[in-house]
Amino acid sequence: MNDRSAQYVIVEDSFDGSEPLVIRDVGPWDKHLTVTNDAESVVKELVRSSHLLPGQRLLCYDSDNQLDELVVKDGKFAGFAPGPASEVA
Repeated sequence: MNDRSAQYVIVEDSFDGSEPLVIRDVGPWDKHLTVTNDAESVVKELVRSSHLLPGQRLLCYDSDNQLDELVVKDGKFAGFAPGPASEVA
């Protein structure tokens, strides 16, 4: 983790992986990368710290307060997907 690493908070955590882990990008973006731009490092840290469990989905409220999914495969960031339509920011 460096001083430009994305800053985020965990807003929903089922602790057993039964529900998606939800994080929120908190910036400030003039000093830190967005979660979107630092996605590989964010996923790596969440997996390393056991906050993100194998098979668990990862959702993120980004810097525009849009809820999207960070797709994770084999414990690594694998792309983005639209967030669930039923969950509102």
